[in-house]
Amino acid sequence: MTAHSMSVGAQADTSAHDGRIATSVLARYGIGQLGAQVFRDTPAVLLPLFMTTMLGVEAWLAGLVVLVPKLWLIVCDPLVGAWSDRARGRFGRTPFLVAGAVLTGLGFLALFTLTKSGSPLLSAAITCALFFLASTAFSMFSVPYLAIAAALSHDAHERTRIMVFRMVFSTLGVLVGVGVAQPLVYGLGGGDFGWTVMAVVLGLASMATMLVTALGLMRVPMIVDQTAPGTLRSQLGAIAGNRPYLVLLTTCLVQNVGQAAGYTVIGFIYLYALQAVWIVPAFILIMSICGIVAQPMWLRLSRTWGKERAYVVASLGWAAVTATWYFIHPADDVLVTLPGLGALGTQHVLVLVRGGIIGVVNSAFVMLSLSMLTDTIDYQRRHKGVANEGVFAGLFSAFEKLSFALGPVLAGLVMSAFGFVSSTGGAVAQTPQAIHGIVLLYSLIPVGTQLVSLLIFSRYRLDR
Repeated sequence: MTAHSMSVGAQADTSAHDGRIATSVLARYGIGQLGAQVFRDTPAVLLPLFMTTMLGVEAWLAGLVVLVPKLWLIVCDPLVGAWSDRARGRFGRTPFLVAGAVLTGLGFLALFTLTKSGSPLLSAAITCALFFLASTAFSMFSVPYLAIAAALSHDAHERTRIMVFRMVFSTLGVLVGVGVAQPLVYGLGGGDFGWTVMAVVLGLASMATMLVTALGLMRVPMIVDQTAPGTLRSQLGAIAGNRPYLVLLTTCLVQNVGQAAGYTVIGFIYLYALQAVWIVPAFILIMSICGIVAQPMWLRLSRTWGKERAYVVASLGWAAVTATWYFIHPADDVLVTLPGLGALGTQHVLVLVRGGIIGVVNSAFVMLSLSMLTDTIDYQRRHKGVANEGVFAGLFSAFEKLSFALGPVLAGLVMSAFGFVSSTGGAVAQTPQAIHGIVLLYSLIPVGTQLVSLLIFSRYRLDR
């Protein structure tokens, strides 16, 4: 059977996937991550801030609001993966990608515009229900999207190239979802109008970029094995024999819990600990530029050192720079004056320096972990003769979303324990103790989980 153009997930001969992937295909694949990253990061960063300062929801309850939909995704993501595996031979994965893109964008818009009520408890319940629906829609896109990466090439280094492009657009998604969202809200007054404009702009941007991938890959041929027979439970049982996959899965789960706790308090860090929300766009811009520029370097290092060693080096670098956030405080001097930014104190300059370093190392270990995921799927294909990419991607995605649900719960518990005060109509002053709890969540707590995850990763072994 020869390779021919057909919908995403259609069969093609293996020889068509041994060479270099066209840059246009990589770009069309990667751009979908921009919108996906906006949906993943913006609610994680801003939904707790929105609920505690606009809806009057207690910090611990805001964490639970995020947790409940994510718990459902532990079941939903593997189901979507298995469903897309079964449907790919006849329909491809395109219907999942298109439906997921449209519904995710609409769900994002609803989260910040349809959740206000006369009661904080009712507002929390509405937010939870809408986030449940939006997260389910996102699963329809994100799981098949991740599965596609393992079906584009047999070459491990080509799969790293795929993830480099994905990481570039992921970084742009962070720039939009974190660097633009919060300053846009507060630039428009920080009230209902600011939140609504942000939701419309980012919701439509998320939908549009995800649709580019969904429609742009319709005729790209994919590697497709026969779907493993049996129930989802039996398919997951086959995964249980893939030790490299299980080690990587556990590593990323532990690592992401700490990172998610940190993401939850980004808005609080710049609002309370640094008192400099205006510097967020510059921080994210520098982080994004450095992350994108560093990608060719990490691609070379992964070939020279191996993906595992490069991953450990990047992870340790991230932990080292993240630990320094513990010493942040509002700037009390003027160190330099820059065009477009104005007067910058020592603390402001250090924030921007951290942004550059974090961009370099964070983009590396995230990209490499996804590249190693495709390696473990290929490992299954070589050893078992069949690899259901959708089930693998679904379980991996489920654990990632679980960690990004546990992170806000951890953050909410720590913030409540340190005395954070919720409000309605805008942010209110916090005690030094409450601010200290926020700083811990952004520094030492994620450093601890990162180091524990590396201990787990030391068990990762993948034959070549």
